[in-house]
Amino acid sequence: MSKANRIELFSLRTPQMRAFHLTWMAFFICFFAWFACAPLMPVIKGEFNLNAGQIANINIAAVAVTILVRLIIGPMCDRFGPRKTYTGLLLAGAVPVIGVAFAQSYESFLFFRLLIGAVGASFVITQYHTSVMFAPNVVGTANAAAAGWGNAGGGVAQGLMPLLMAALIMLGVSHGWGWRAALLVPGVLMLIMAAVYWRFTQDCPEGDFDQLRAAGIAIESGKGGAKGGGWASFKAAAANYRVWMLFVTYGACFGVEIFIHNIAAIYYVDHFKLSLESAGIAAASFGLLALFARALGGFISDKLALAGGLNRRASLLFVLMLGEGLGLLWFAHAGSVTAAVIAMLCFGLFTHMACGATYALVPFIDRKALGGVAGIIGAGGNVGAVLAGFLMKGLGNTQQTLSALGVLVTISALCAVAVRFTASDKNDEPALVDHKVAA
Repeated sequence: MSKANRIELFSLRTPQMRAFHLTWMAFFICFFAWFACAPLMPVIKGEFNLNAGQIANINIAAVAVTILVRLIIGPMCDRFGPRKTYTGLLLAGAVPVIGVAFAQSYESFLFFRLLIGAVGASFVITQYHTSVMFAPNVVGTANAAAAGWGNAGGGVAQGLMPLLMAALIMLGVSHGWGWRAALLVPGVLMLIMAAVYWRFTQDCPEGDFDQLRAAGIAIESGKGGAKGGGWASFKAAAANYRVWMLFVTYGACFGVEIFIHNIAAIYYVDHFKLSLESAGIAAASFGLLALFARALGGFISDKLALAGGLNRRASLLFVLMLGEGLGLLWFAHAGSVTAAVIAMLCFGLFTHMACGATYALVPFIDRKALGGVAGIIGAGGNVGAVLAGFLMKGLGNTQQTLSALGVLVTISALCAVAVRFTASDKNDEPALVDHKVAA
């Protein structure tokens, strides 16, 4: 059995489609858990009497550790396979997700928030797993759809967590325990998903890496490391300049996405005086764009590549980054809540599509070091979010921070132009597209 060259959306018959659906479901739950605290921050702020600096520290902590874990998790996929890696991350990540509900001080809350950031590395495994399961003619769409539907977990968390807390309080839970009880839910979901992922997925179309190695079967490039996996995969990826160009662009699109998830609800409450529930719904609209926008970016990238080659993928990314930067400037200067929401939806559309277009490029950067490539570029997203957090802490004003980010994103679009592919890269693609799915 080889890579799937079509997406049979309503089928679970093949290992490729089981991996597709379970990766986005696992990523959805991880993203939901990662950002479950964000829409409750106005309540948590009062609980621990947090100042602006402490809130900024919490936002930075939420994404900082993800940088390191994403760098590690990609090569781990090459070494151990995505099935073992994802299951382990879900089990380990559930511990701080549940633990944050029992935090009794700013320091303990910050500690658990830092550890929760590790679940953000689930994105790298999601992209790795779909990349080894789907052929080049649909891999951009598969990567973007799985990541986009998973990213929507952040949007759902923005809207659902305040409602869940309100429902628990109505059922008799005290106000002080309402947000804590609500935060237990994503941790339990992660434990359930770990069992499901272990039971129903496999590493690649041919089977699990361990079984293939034990049987003496050579694992194809990009499936467990023709370059040895682990550290060798990381070094090979780090030596490729295109990886670092996409590291920057992903920092400018996914980094901004994470930053908006962390500050949107409290921004609408403080700047436009919305209620917690209304602010959560407004913030959720940004995350829910991922349901289709990220997939759209990957789909258009696939179509342009079929018509004009791999370099068309990079040109699309350049255009999307420009749209994101200009839209972000509009959002920063919106004078009313209606204008702010409209601007957020517009720049959010470009942001999510740019994320999809970036990872539509990832499988073609170095097929023999796919885990390293996916990990480094994925870490770039969190580096962008951390830098945005420090920028806001330094400026002390959310609106000024958004304006500065708009300018920086626009400039970073030039990195997409720098990503170019050789004749050999282009010649390899048609052969891979021709691989068929075994019956």
